Amino acid sequence: MARRRCASHRGFTLFEVLVALAIISIALLAAMRAAGQGTSNVSELRAHLLAGWVAQNVLVEQRVRGDWPSTGILRGTQRQGGIEFTWREEVIATPNGAFRRADIFVFVAPEESRAVAHMTGFLVLPPGIVR
Repeated sequence: MARRRCASHRGFTLFEVLVALAIISIALLAAMRAAGQGTSNVSELRAHLLAGWVAQNVLVEQRVRGDWPSTGILRGTQRQGGIEFTWREEVIATPNGAFRRADIFVFVAPEESRAVAHMTGFLVLPPGIVR
């Protein structure tokens, strides 16, 4: 019995394999880039979250103390989640004398070029304090 070779059972050519590998490598590089950007976004989001907590802490401390802050700018530092933050609080008078507006800006220490978080709150004149 003679065996016949079938011409329809050909494999892939070297060129076809190289093209397929190129397409797969481009897809994998795009996936790696997206994963890398996601990782850098996580650290930035973490810094924003922690900076927001710092701003809340500064405002709550101001309210809990119960004193009537004078208008002007206060500065300080606070460590949150292993990151050192600097904050600037601007206390501004309002048309209603019983309230003061407090704008808190939080920066990643030591630079103050771009605020990572900003919060605005209002402080009420405590009872017993005369304006």
